[in-house]
Amino acid sequence: MGLFDKHEDAPEPLARGLWHDRIGTFATRSIQTLAIVAVAALIVFALTQLSLVMIPVVIALILASAIYPLMRWMRSKGLPSILATWIALVSILVVLGGIGWLIVWAVRSQWDDLVDSASKGFGQLQDWLGTLPFDIDEKQIEDAKQTAVDFLTSSQFGSGALAGVSATASFLTGLVLMVVVLFFFLKDGPRLWEFLLRPFTGTAYDRAKRIGGKTVDTLGGYVRGTATIAAVDAIGIGIGLAIIGVPLALPLSVIVFLTAFIPIVGATAAGILAALVALVANGPVAALIVVGIVVLVNQLEGNFLQPVVMARSLKLHALVVLLALTAGTILGGIVGAVLAVPIAAVAWGIIGVWNGPDQPAEPMRQKRPESV
Repeated sequence: MGLFDKHEDAPEPLARGLWHDRIGTFATRSIQTLAIVAVAALIVFALTQLSLVMIPVVIALILASAIYPLMRWMRSKGLPSILATWIALVSILVVLGGIGWLIVWAVRSQWDDLVDSASKGFGQLQDWLGTLPFDIDEKQIEDAKQTAVDFLTSSQFGSGALAGVSATASFLTGLVLMVVVLFFFLKDGPRLWEFLLRPFTGTAYDRAKRIGGKTVDTLGGYVRGTATIAAVDAIGIGIGLAIIGVPLALPLSVIVFLTAFIPIVGATAAGILAALVALVANGPVAALIVVGIVVLVNQLEGNFLQPVVMARSLKLHALVVLLALTAGTILGGIVGAVLAVPIAAVAWGIIGVWNGPDQPAEPMRQKRPESV
C-alpha cells in the first residue's frame, strides 16, 4: 500500500514543473495577457455600441472637470449648490450657443460675397486650365459639372441625406442627455463619486480617491489649456485673414478654435480650409499668405505657448498622442478624435498615482536613466 501511495505521488513534481519552468511561466503570462485583451476588447465593443450614451457622459465629465474650480470657488463664497450649478450650466450653454450663433450670422452675412467670389474664381480656373500643355475642352468641364449634378439628384445622395437626418436626431438626443448629465455632475459630482466608492475600504479606497482627483485635474487642465491655445490660434489666424480681406474670416476663426481640440491634425485641417477659401475668393497669392500665417501661428503656439500651458496637464509623447488620435478616430470618428487624447492623458495620470501621490505603478517606474 505504501509503495502504491509513493507511485501515486510521483507525477506531482512533474506536473508542478510543467507550469513553473520558463515555458510554463511564458504560457501562463500569455493566457493572462489574452484574457486582459479579451476583456478590454469586450469593453471597447460595449462602449462603441452604447456610444449614444457614453459619448455625452464623457463630454459632460470633461466639461464638469473644466469648470470645477469655478464651482468650488462659488461654493466657498457661500452660494447654495443648486444656484452655483445653474450659474455654471447657463454660462456654458450661453458660450456654446453664442459660438454657434456667431458662425451662422457670419456665414449668412457674407455668403453672397463668397458665392460671387467663387463664381469669379471658377471662371479664372477655367481660363487657367486652358493654358495647360494638355487639352481640357469645354465638353470635359461640362461633363464634370453634369456628373456632380447627377450625384446631387441621385438616390445615393438622397439616402445620404436621410442618414444626415438620422445623425442630426442622434446629435440632438445626445446633446439633451449631455446637458442633463452635466447638471447632475456639477451639482452632485463629489457625492456621486463617494457613492461609487462605497465598496472600497482602506488602501483601495485611498487609491480610488487619488484616481478620481487625478482624473478631474487632468481633464480640467487639458480643456482649459487647450481652450487657451485654441483662442490664441483663432485670434492670430483671424487677424491675418481680416487683414488680407478673406471672406468669412470670423467663422473661419471659430472653426480654427474648434478644430484646435483635435491635436496635430486639427490646426492643419483648419489652415487648409482657410487657404482654400482665400484661393477661391482672393487668388493664389492670398492663399499662400494664409498658409504662411497658419504655419507661423502654429509654430509659435507649439514651441512657446503649448509647453507652458500644457506641461502639467498633458505629459504624453507626440507618438502616444498620434496613436491615441488614430485609435479614437477609428472607433469614434471626429468625436473619438477629440476625446482620445484627454482619455489617454487620464490613463497615464492614473498610472502615475497608482501607489501614492508621487508613486506610479511598479511596472511603470523608471528603472534607469533614459539615454538621449
